[in-house]
Amino acid sequence: MVTPVRVVIALCLVAPFVAMLWVGSYAKTDPAFAGIPFFYWYQMLWVLLSTLLTMVAYKLWQRDQRARAARKGGASE
Repeated sequence: MVTPVRVVIALCLVAPFVAMLWVGSYAKTDPAFAGIPFFYWYQMLWVLLSTLLTMVAYKLWQRDQRARAARKGGASE
C-alpha cells in the first residue's frame, strides 16, 4: 500500500541517484570551494547527503513498520 511516508522514503532513496546521474548539472569547475573544483566537491557533498537521506529513510521505515504492526496487533516483521 502506498502511503505518504513511503513516498517520502522513496524520494529520499531516489534523490542521490538522480543527482549523480544528471552529470550535466555539475560538470563544471566553478564555483570552486577551497580550491576544489565544483565537480569534485559536489560529488563529495552528495556522499554526505546520501548518508543522511538513507538514515532518514531507514528511520521512517522503522516507524512505519511499528505503526503497521500496532494497527494489526502483531509483531513487526
